[in-house]
Amino acid sequence: MNILQPSDWLAPRGYSNGVMTELAVGDRLVFVGGQVGWNGQQQFETDDFAEQVRQALVNIVEILAEGGGKPEHIVRMTWYVKNKQEYVAAYPAIGKYYREVIGRHFPSMSAVEVADLVEDRAKVEIEVTAVIPAA
Repeated sequence: MNILQPSDWLAPRGYSNGVMTELAVGDRLVFVGGQVGWNGQQQFETDDFAEQVRQALVNIVEILAEGGGKPEHIVRMTWYVKNKQEYVAAYPAIGKYYREVIGRHFPSMSAVEVADLVEDRAKVEIEVTAVIPAA
């Protein structure tokens, strides 16, 4: 198992941003830990819901790249949102940012409203599973 950590990011405490394991046939599974809308230095640049989604998606793509993966390798996404109404109201902007960062790739997804997230300023947290095919 390999930990996926972009070299210019601060190290997380108590979790991994991404984990990769190789399957018997050469395919690799990547598990990206929940990403919030902060940058690689763990700083929030906005409190806008959709912009936090965009940053979380950018973080996911950067972690996947550490393991040789791309957005099209994502097979599952789970979204945790603090406010369902804010999430629904932001659909148009979320869709725009999703297509900008991930493209027109739509893996299985779940969205769950939660009472809170560990990071106080976080409005959304997204975790991903990806399968990177053998070269």
